[in-house]
Amino acid sequence: MHIAIAGNIGSGKTTLATMLAKHLGFEVEYEDPNDNPYIYDFYSDMQRWSFNLQVYFLNTRLKQTLLIQRSGRNVVQDRTLYEDAEIFTPNLLSMGLLSQRDYENYRNLYESVIKLLQPPDLVIFLKGSVATLVDQITLRNREYEENLRLGYLERLNERYLKWFESYELSHKIEVDIDQIRFRDNPEHMGLILDAVRKEFYSLFPEEQAKHA
Repeated sequence: MHIAIAGNIGSGKTTLATMLAKHLGFEVEYEDPNDNPYIYDFYSDMQRWSFNLQVYFLNTRLKQTLLIQRSGRNVVQDRTLYEDAEIFTPNLLSMGLLSQRDYENYRNLYESVIKLLQPPDLVIFLKGSVATLVDQITLRNREYEENLRLGYLERLNERYLKWFESYELSHKIEVDIDQIRFRDNPEHMGLILDAVRKEFYSLFPEEQAKHA
């Protein structure tokens, strides 16, 4: 089973991926921003490095997702391949930080890439207000995120909501992180686990029959 976690910067994707994997006995595939050779340059000069950054993300997520799907393992993936193309890249275009030519080049590449992949079995979207995102970004204290602007997070949030509402490629769950504090509240984490197990049994009804 392939579960993928989606959500804005600071929403808690890595934390939830780790906790879910522990509870379910799955493996985790993390996004590691520290290995990204463009991330510091991008936050210093978004217009100059936006195309390079997005192509790098597309390439690394393609390789990661192919490995997951070909392995047959049960995996929780920290961030989906779709988010860069459906949220971050068009947002950069609308902000004037990516040219139309570069955007079309990237989009054509993305359309070719997704033909090589199956969607995850389940996508979990972590929805949260900008205030909650800022609080969690501050807690993790990543140097390159110090210059993030509220307007940037707000625009991403708007795109996330529209994307997830229309997402129909697989089963999906929405988690409101303003209300469900899974990091510190075991009962809240239990709510997420119950929802995941419900989706699991709808995907694989034979497993439910075994445990009936």
